[in-house]
Amino acid sequence: MRIVSLVPHATELCFALGLGEDLVAVTHGCDYPPAALRLAKITRDALPPGLDASGIDAAVRERVASGASIYELDRDLLSSLRPDLIVTQALCPVCAVSHEEVSAIAKDLPSRPEVISLDPHTLGESLGDVRTIAEATGRRDEGVALVARSAGRVDTVRLAVRRAERPRVVALEWLDPVFIAGHWTPQLIELAGGEDMLGLPAEPSQQLDWQTVAAAAPEIAIVMPCGYDAPRAREEAYACADRLRALGPTRVVAVDGAAHFSRPGPRLVDGLELLAHILHPDCVDPAAGQALEVELF
Repeated sequence: MRIVSLVPHATELCFALGLGEDLVAVTHGCDYPPAALRLAKITRDALPPGLDASGIDAAVRERVASGASIYELDRDLLSSLRPDLIVTQALCPVCAVSHEEVSAIAKDLPSRPEVISLDPHTLGESLGDVRTIAEATGRRDEGVALVARSAGRVDTVRLAVRRAERPRVVALEWLDPVFIAGHWTPQLIELAGGEDMLGLPAEPSQQLDWQTVAAAAPEIAIVMPCGYDAPRAREEAYACADRLRALGPTRVVAVDGAAHFSRPGPRLVDGLELLAHILHPDCVDPAAGQALEVELF
């Protein structure tokens, strides 16, 4: 089977199911596992280089208003690859080529590929996507095993923190302007033994003002800018140090949003384990993911 992945979490899922050799192209943002970096790139970034957080927000808003995404698709390359399956998403209007565009293009391709859209809003739905891709690619046993492993790790975390006190948490998906993480992140915080003060489970991330965030009186602020790794997240936190300090948390922690929170793929469970260690280090051993304390006080 020849598979084209148009969204990074789909690429990660394909590799987790043992489909790495079936992937013929991925997006320019697909950077995990490392083998994905060697595959043909079917998209490019439409945003100008070198923008800061505020500039990225403005450019994204402009493209959304015009009905465009931040990904541009190489249609000629897609046709030449003759895919059997294209995996995309419609969850975020700017994070991938639109599902409607892909479906329209697929109808005219000589190979007439199947198009599957992965649009999870919760951790459970992300595990459901494992079954969807597994069934479509003849990897049912691998899918069952991956779901079972993931569910077991979730249960291990839940049991480890079940008697711990729940700190008040805010998860910041962007800082300029400030966005509160939604979708699966509030659920991950709850499973990790925290109380998400502002995020709405299964709902999109929401823009708020800093005064509203401060009114939530968080004990822990987790900085997880969409698409950024932990060192870049820490840089963003220091750039907004005064605003973060004004929230009054006892701790500010920067995490790798791109790896563990922005993408609803198999590594969401890594993100859960990382959150649990941040919130309850005496209950949960350090996770593989990197978290960086931000010293603002």
